[in-house]
Amino acid sequence: MNDEFYMNLALNEAWKYQFLTYPNPAVGALILDKNQKILSIEAHKQAGCAHAELNAIKKALLLLNPSLKIPTNPNEAHEFILKNHSNLLKDAIAYVSLEPCNHQGKTPPCARLFTELKFKKIFISVLDKNEKAAGGFDFLRKNGLEVEVGLCKEAGEKLISPFLKWQKNESYKLFKLALSLNGSALGKFVSSKESRTYAHKIRAVIDLLVVGGNTIRLDRPILDSRLASAKPPNLCILSTKGINSFDKNIAAFCVKGRDFYESIPSDAKFIMFEGGENFLKSFKEEIDAFLIFSNSKFTEQKSVSLDLDLEALYRGELGGDSYGIFEHR
Repeated sequence: MNDEFYMNLALNEAWKYQFLTYPNPAVGALILDKNQKILSIEAHKQAGCAHAELNAIKKALLLLNPSLKIPTNPNEAHEFILKNHSNLLKDAIAYVSLEPCNHQGKTPPCARLFTELKFKKIFISVLDKNEKAAGGFDFLRKNGLEVEVGLCKEAGEKLISPFLKWQKNESYKLFKLALSLNGSALGKFVSSKESRTYAHKIRAVIDLLVVGGNTIRLDRPILDSRLASAKPPNLCILSTKGINSFDKNIAAFCVKGRDFYESIPSDAKFIMFEGGENFLKSFKEEIDAFLIFSNSKFTEQKSVSLDLDLEALYRGELGGDSYGIFEHR
């Protein structure tokens, strides 16, 4: 176990919440005590909620002192920890996938926590290019902490690639595909409920969900975020016949609180495409990442035939499904 091992654990934890933190970056953090024991591995899980560093510090302190009553609100938790840490994390080491923030936004500055709790060293994979949040590196160094930047840098940059596009006011395009074990995308509920819940969580934060007209006509889907108990995504239906050609009794049109589009608006910065083989063929070259679920069942349905050369950025499991996040090689 070396520094790369620990940073990769932090990166992998962040990948579990990739896309769910929009418009914030996915970030992971790991804390070792002074004896090199892992105390916590945590991530930023949702915009407006606690950052990865605060989550990791909170979990580490609770492991060392379970009697602590740390508030759930990030700002209140931050102030509570500053007053009640009792030097439990003195000389600890942290591995953070992105430079700790040094400003007060919806959540407090993470860099201050590391200095006040007397951490010994901070490993950072990637510096933050967002001027508003940057400055943590300099703050930590000026306050006497050892700081090393660039550990697993390429992996760290891959993790925040959606965030970098959003920061440049560019659209990030994700294609979601669910397949049976033999590679068929046909049939209802191809993936597990856990996989569908993850997809629904992504639907809840995107700017736009894009589907083809055949999906609407043949599957008559609802395309909401009910499994995440969240707001439905706005829907763009690409069809040569136009939206007025559809039966408005189809479930997707009965969802309250969504806007409909016939073309992709320029101000949509996080876009998810959902569909099958033909729809993917139409857009595959302009897609930034592919979210592909695969269940453990064979079907008699036709397998998808695609000419894609993909590299896995992350692989995981959800409710018996395997899934991966891929990009063009």
